[in-house]
Amino acid sequence: MKIIYWSDYACPYCYIGETYLKQAIHNLGLEDQIEVEMKAFELDPDASKTYTGATVDRFAKKYGLSIQGAQQRIDGISQMGRDAGLDFRYAETRYTNTFDAHRLTKLAQQSGDEELTDRLSERLYKAYFAKGLELADHDVLLRIAIEEGIDAETVKALLASDQFAMDVRLDEREAARYGVRGVPYFVLNNQLAIPGALPVESMEQAIRKAMESEQQTQEEGMICGPEGCRIADHKA
Repeated sequence: MKIIYWSDYACPYCYIGETYLKQAIHNLGLEDQIEVEMKAFELDPDASKTYTGATVDRFAKKYGLSIQGAQQRIDGISQMGRDAGLDFRYAETRYTNTFDAHRLTKLAQQSGDEELTDRLSERLYKAYFAKGLELADHDVLLRIAIEEGIDAETVKALLASDQFAMDVRLDEREAARYGVRGVPYFVLNNQLAIPGALPVESMEQAIRKAMESEQQTQEEGMICGPEGCRIADHKA
């Protein structure tokens, strides 16, 4: 069985949703039976490549909230991340463009080493949500890649070029064909679509359903799109 999902490293629900997915697969004892592939999705392709301001200010402007209201919403999302077992410091994130982080992920995926790709993806999420690092910073990306065993010169060449740019764009075009407008967006066994992050128990049920049935259904969870993030209703 294969699960593909579209995700962005600056999306809080993507990090939480990926964590729930891994936990669900582990709980079901299906690590050796399920292949998982992340696909690129930029929430904001026009995001600056340099840090432009605090997350709370960005939230207040984006959602039309007071600073206090924005902080409360950020704190609530951070608590969701901590409840998922993550070191989650959303208020301290430094929002920048994620395109090069996605290109770096494509480099790892091309190697065919699923464990490397998974480790790199996890490190990029942690760099953003736990360490407050800028994912558009080439020094940050280079350091993470080297620490995960990727050749330094290969990474430098990647970052100095447009290598894998088309691969990222193809993922995003595929997302458009699926009608994906927000992430995370999971497709299980090419039959069950899940827009948003579901709780572990609901994800377990979805995996069982995808393995047992060819019927295409849809459930909704927490999701982020260009217009913002929201928590959608879902069926347990």
